Amino acid sequence: MGKGTHLGEAEHLMLLAVWRLGKDAHGATIREEILERTGRRLSLSAIYVTLVRLEKKGYVSSFLADPTPVRGGKAKRFFTVKQKGINELEQSRRRMERMWEGLSAATHREAVS
Repeated sequence: MGKGTHLGEAEHLMLLAVWRLGKDAHGATIREEILERTGRRLSLSAIYVTLVRLEKKGYVSSFLADPTPVRGGKAKRFFTVKQKGINELEQSRRRMERMWEGLSAATHREAVS
């Protein structure tokens, strides 16, 4: 795990939401997915800042769709998780599972007693 390659919590949420949404992953749907699944309310600007960071890391790619009259002629930017992003999610999950291994509320109570 090199410097700058680990995932922060917001990055985890974004990658998982983009992966889950598939072809429908754009700012508003990502925001809705995260809110629905976690109760965490993120601004669209926070979402896009994080997605740009993930794109720079090579974990997602994006493209602009054709403008639509519904959005006043503005194009939506859609995101896709790259294999590198999926690999990092899986590695991160394994690291967290190893850290959780053997821990429970009972373990904590014993340690502080």
